[in-house]
This record gives sequence, structure tokens and C-alpha cells, in this order.
Amino acid sequence: MRRYPSRYVSSFSFGPGPVSSAIKALIIANVAVFFAQFFPILTRLWGLQPYLVVRGWIWQPATYMFLHGGLFHILFNMLALWMFGTELERTWGTRYFLKFYFVTGIGAGLLTVAFSLLPFDFARQIYATNVIGASGAIYGLLLAYGLYFPDRPIYMYLLFPVPAKIFVLIMGLIAFYSSVVGASGVANATHLGGLLVGYLYLKGRRIDPLAELKYRYLKWKINRVRKKFDVYSGGRADDWDRRVH
Repeated sequence: MRRYPSRYVSSFSFGPGPVSSAIKALIIANVAVFFAQFFPILTRLWGLQPYLVVRGWIWQPATYMFLHGGLFHILFNMLALWMFGTELERTWGTRYFLKFYFVTGIGAGLLTVAFSLLPFDFARQIYATNVIGASGAIYGLLLAYGLYFPDRPIYMYLLFPVPAKIFVLIMGLIAFYSSVVGASGVANATHLGGLLVGYLYLKGRRIDPLAELKYRYLKWKINRVRKKFDVYSGGRADDWDRRVH
């Protein structure tokens, strides 16, 4: 629940606000494909099956993201996409947001294939599994949200609030443990892959030294007048501690 300053509007709202453009397009695409799964062949062709990927079905690490295993599966994934993705899209812009979403989703799929090739029983059981769902990309967004808004409260299991950074750590540990013990039918290796790819992508962005120097100077000038004019400091996609309008 968010409260806006009285000089703008005196009201309360739940969630991150209206659905942004990229989020809306992704939700529409996922829902459309979900109904198209009425034809089982689509799940067979588009689901991520590592043993087929290594045999040449190279589109599956991208298409599996749009398939879901049931109503609650797609409902919770789309809810998380809206809750965590909307503010990130506003921060990054639509183009960068979509790039991050697909890099983490596809990267998580590729890591799932690599994980299934490891010479361990808990890894080999994934080799012939059909992995579906947007969770790899969703976990990438969750990681980014935790880095950008580390102290933002998130209700764990809708019961008690924890800081976003702690929430991400807990979900990562759960995904790692579940991937090793193989205790459920959920592709936890894909969840863990989304977290890992998201972190490496955000950490690995190359920065032009001259552009960085110019940016830091402009940010310093803005911060000097922040108190006087009540201005929030701006930033780029790699400023995890920035405050956003």
C-alpha cells in the first residue's frame, strides 16, 4: 500500500500502480499462449526439455517462458510480474526492462539445460523433464527489485513483512536447496538460474569512464539542491540505491 504526498493527491493505492506498457504486453502474450495450450502439442514443442535442446530444439529456452502448468501457476507469475516489474520498467524504461526480462528468462533456461548435464542424480532427473513457466525471468526481476529497493517491505507468504533484500536471499536459498534435494516438481534450478543471470547481468554492465564521470558530476549537482527544492536524486539502471519519483 502506497501513500502519495498530499500536495499531489490525498489517497491510497495497493500495489505498484497501473500496469505499464511492457508488463501489459507480456501478460497478454502469456495469457494468449496459456489458452493456446488447449492443444497439448504446443507444450511439447515449446516447453523446455533439456534432452531435446541438446538435440537441436534450440528455440525452447525462449518459448518455455510463455507456457504455464495451470491457472494458479500463471496467476501468481503474472501477479509477481506486475508487482515487481512495474516499478522496474518505470526506472529503466521499457526497452531495457524487456531486454533484462528476456536475458534472465532465456539465461535461466540455458542454465537449466547445463545443470541437467551434471553427473549427479539430482541434476539428471531434470534432463527429461518438461520445464515451463515465466519463473526464471520473474526471479530475475525479484533479484533486481531487491537490489534497487533493498529496504522495501515485502509480505512473506502474505503474512509478515521482510525487507526486499532479505526476501530475495530467502527465496534464493529455498531455490538452491530444492534444486539439490529435488524435493518437488518445481524447476527450482530455473529459479536459481534466473537469480544468478540477473545478478551477473546487472553487475557486468560496461561503463564508459567519461560518461560515468559526467553522470557523477550531474548527480552531485542535483543532490546539492535536493533539500532546497525537494528533488529526488535520479540515476541509471545500475544505481541500486537510487530513489525514484
